[in-house]
Amino acid sequence: MDNSGKEKEASALMAEAEKKLKSSQSFFGALFGGSSKVEEACDMYARAANMYKMAKNWSAAGNAFCQAARLHLQVQSKHDAATNFIDAGNAFKKADPQGSPPFLLHLHCSDMYFYTWLAIAHYEQAADYYKGEESTSSANKCLLKVATYAAQLEQYQKAIEIYEQVGTNAMDSTLLKYSAKDYFFKATLCHFCVDMLNAKLALQKYEEMFPAFSDSRECKLVKKLLDAYEEQNVEAYTDAVKEYDTISRLDQWLTTMLLRIKKTIQDDESDLR
Repeated sequence: MDNSGKEKEASALMAEAEKKLKSSQSFFGALFGGSSKVEEACDMYARAANMYKMAKNWSAAGNAFCQAARLHLQVQSKHDAATNFIDAGNAFKKADPQGSPPFLLHLHCSDMYFYTWLAIAHYEQAADYYKGEESTSSANKCLLKVATYAAQLEQYQKAIEIYEQVGTNAMDSTLLKYSAKDYFFKATLCHFCVDMLNAKLALQKYEEMFPAFSDSRECKLVKKLLDAYEEQNVEAYTDAVKEYDTISRLDQWLTTMLLRIKKTIQDDESDLR
């Protein structure tokens, strides 16, 4: 098979992988083997990448390896993700010998999956170190960074577990008690990104665990967002966020999470502010 034939086969694999991925994201697809379809798409992207390599289309190979790496992260296969990112870096280096992958890999993987994944690995390692030194405060700071980045990668369960753990520890501390509401707020938003019912049940749990949370502006905001979601009322959702933002300015992370939730009500690209 000549290079042209190899590229055609690679392109067909890319299209098939995308199709497989879309079917895994549908309601019934998720219900019936969604994760296995993601793994199959992973394999197809990797095969396509190798076909592009054989055709010496290094840029396309790098992009296909990036796609495979992103999906490996989605199914928590960190080692495979790292391997694919390295493969992508090597391919991009051949495509642009003057560049300096993997440090410039973000130019090709524009969503910053590579650097975000590296940041998670770095902060997890640091957290383990501080735990070993019994420096709980420093370990928690690192874990909160992991939660922030994990949520950005849509690894919501990892983020939720960290926010709940740090929040539970904080509510038992006189000095840290006030910050517990922020962690439970962020955990609830992560739940909301997955499913509205998850968020409602989580909110009830956090209020029972930490009654002071009920009186916080964050808890009241989530309740308004839940009501807006149930009513499929985008305007009410946006108004609730704007009202909150006038007193407590939204940072980039909160804005991202709130936009993700809003898009599940209605596909609306407009800003929340």
